[in-house]
Amino acid sequence: MKKIDRLILRSFIGPLILTFTLSVLVLLMQFVWKYVDDLVGKGLEFTVIAELLMYASATFVPMALPIAVLFASIMTMGNFGEKYELVAMKAGGISISRAMRPMAIVAVLLTGMAFFFANNVMPTAMLKYRMTLYDITRKKPAVNIRPGEYYKEFDGYVIRVGSKSRDGRTLKDVIIYDHTDGAGSTNVIVAKSGIMEASPDNQFLKFTLYDGYTYSELTSGENFQRRPLTTIGFRQQSINFDISSFAYNKSVEENFKGSYQMMNINQLDTSIAKLEQSFDERVQLCRQSVMVNMRAWTQCLDTDNLLHAASTAEVDKLLEGLPGKDRKAAHLHARNAANAAQQDAKMYAEMLESDREYINRHFIEWHRKFTLSVACLLLFLIGAPFGSIVRKGGLGLPLVASVGFFVLYYVVGMISEKAVRESALGPEGMWISSLVLLPIGIALTLQATTDSSFFDGSTWRKVFRRLFGRGK
Repeated sequence: MKKIDRLILRSFIGPLILTFTLSVLVLLMQFVWKYVDDLVGKGLEFTVIAELLMYASATFVPMALPIAVLFASIMTMGNFGEKYELVAMKAGGISISRAMRPMAIVAVLLTGMAFFFANNVMPTAMLKYRMTLYDITRKKPAVNIRPGEYYKEFDGYVIRVGSKSRDGRTLKDVIIYDHTDGAGSTNVIVAKSGIMEASPDNQFLKFTLYDGYTYSELTSGENFQRRPLTTIGFRQQSINFDISSFAYNKSVEENFKGSYQMMNINQLDTSIAKLEQSFDERVQLCRQSVMVNMRAWTQCLDTDNLLHAASTAEVDKLLEGLPGKDRKAAHLHARNAANAAQQDAKMYAEMLESDREYINRHFIEWHRKFTLSVACLLLFLIGAPFGSIVRKGGLGLPLVASVGFFVLYYVVGMISEKAVRESALGPEGMWISSLVLLPIGIALTLQATTDSSFFDGSTWRKVFRRLFGRGK
């Protein structure tokens, strides 16, 4: 490897790693803000949170890599241009295309690595991520009964304590509202003191109450008139609350497998083939059901002649030949049969539309593994020549340009993805965003490597003057 290649690679790899790390962190922060309410206050161990963040970060890699390649290529070539190193390279006989070659090799390698990651690592990471997130969101907040506040996390109970000792176990002025019968606060337990402790297996929280009363209010029944309110005093009473849902328990992976986001290319191909076959079979069943309803509708109108009626006028003429009572009954039965057929057809259409959308989601995931990988190379074709043209390094212009190009790619990709999901476009519509970037990359590369005047403002001014007759 020549010294010039090592210089270019050192200048490129540093911003690439930095930008990739920042991109993952930004996407991870967005994830944390979205699920912060599900993470805070549940007494989760640090290892559980770290595991979730690790799996979430892995799912962001295919999107973060194209951003990193775009920003690093703009920044590297912009720094070379700003420091006149590109001029020195040209003076030494090194063209722009030759200077871009080491970075292009890295971009191609990253494209292959991105596809490998999306096809082999991403499904497993997505499975672990979804499973861990589900287990965390299912876990209730940690038991934290504060003095003077109403605690409502136990199903069917509301607890209020006046004070709590430093050991966290001894309670004073305890009030427990029992709503388990679904009739409101008809059962209330009041105690002067109590002790709160967990069972050895951490499945129950035991309240041992001292010197209190149990108030029970009857809302119906035989004793409602004689004893609507019953008061029972006690010296000691124990109540157990189920806290099994407050523990963090890992789900079985088999319950989460099967989603299209957790499949590789081969698994998606197999799943799509099965879904397409099932879809075709369902279409045939729907057609047969609709035809049965249509036959029932025509049979209500004395089928033999009406089936061969060529127009509405002929149908009306045939109906007029029926007796008044029969004609009215035929109209009524036909209307009911037609309404039933219409409702069935609407139901089948919605069902088939839902099935088609589910199949389209598999196609979207299949093509996404390729489009996000190819985006690394496409964004490099834009970033490197753009940086050599503008000749501005640092974080200012490269950052703005990177955000602009990637937003264009992302927005077009989201629009086309929605169109594919709704069957407005075929699965190939996932490549529209790449096709939008490709001519931009080719134009910028030609401009940078051939010193074309395509982006020169004076050239375009001359063209407009000639078109409008203001110059020669």
